[in-house]
Amino acid sequence: MSQQKICLIRGDGVGKEVIPAAAKVLSALGLGIQWVEAEAGYELFQRTGDAIPDATLAAIADVGVALFGATSSPAGGETGYRSPILVMRRTFDLYTNLRPVRSLPGAFSRQEIDLLVVRENTEGLYSGRERRDGDTAIAERLISVQGSERIARAAYQQAVRRVACADGRANRPGRVSIVHKANVLKLTDGLFRQCCLRIAEDFPGIETSELLVDAAAMRLVRDPQNFDVIVTTNLFGDILSDEASALIGGLGVAPSANIGPSVAVFEPVHGSAPDIAGQGIANPIGAILSSAMLLEHIGHEPDAQRVRQAVYAILADGVLPTDLGGSASTRQVTAAILQNL
Repeated sequence: MSQQKICLIRGDGVGKEVIPAAAKVLSALGLGIQWVEAEAGYELFQRTGDAIPDATLAAIADVGVALFGATSSPAGGETGYRSPILVMRRTFDLYTNLRPVRSLPGAFSRQEIDLLVVRENTEGLYSGRERRDGDTAIAERLISVQGSERIARAAYQQAVRRVACADGRANRPGRVSIVHKANVLKLTDGLFRQCCLRIAEDFPGIETSELLVDAAAMRLVRDPQNFDVIVTTNLFGDILSDEASALIGGLGVAPSANIGPSVAVFEPVHGSAPDIAGQGIANPIGAILSSAMLLEHIGHEPDAQRVRQAVYAILADGVLPTDLGGSASTRQVTAAILQNL
């Protein structure tokens, strides 16, 4: 293949440990990857006053794909600090957030789970519209027709893709669950619901259902096996996907993708974990599975499957990091995955 450039952003805390681990796995595939390193994070902000400089944004724009680690955020906010991931989402219109939740080998994971949360990534309560009016703080929840329709279309396209992929799902119809709170948030979630149902009409081969977000949270605990694709708004998607990850081992194994019209950024769901940073015990699996999503995005599905199978193999063999009940270090987990590629 021709040389593939990927922007590598380690970030803060354990991001500096798990992102290099994922890079080692991708480099071992022999795909001719060229790494373009860039900086972002709170530690960079403390040194320079800028958490994500223009040079980093330019590097991402030039390459088109990035593998991004966790970053810290100052508690309570800090003047001039910009969350790097929020800046990237807004700068590159990364409106689709994909968070797959799939059972892993081992007693730490519930079995027969294979679902995908498709989260709207640029609007909702994360739109950044907050203000203070005396003793009252106000956050505006932004829901638009354009934002709702395009995330709904992305969700249905993912459902079609999941039916078509050759992993035993071909005999099962695709299903999309529209999750909202339109019974209370009548205007905002009412609009989101209407837009999703309108897009559903373009996909008659996909089953559609709808759930209130509190009912969806309960059902994720009770019968997650019955979900296929969940489409929902920004905050709800953030919370539900974190909840769902707990069913398969927690945030340490949770991958994600942020996808826009011309740029895609892949990152583990977990944070910078300053309490364990530098100890060599961070779980690299979320970052490595995120790199598998990156491979799919750039057209290397067989290699993505190789990476996933290597992860499943080491877990089945009992090579577990500390957050999954084992004692394997970041380096040992990574070495075992490399050996199983």
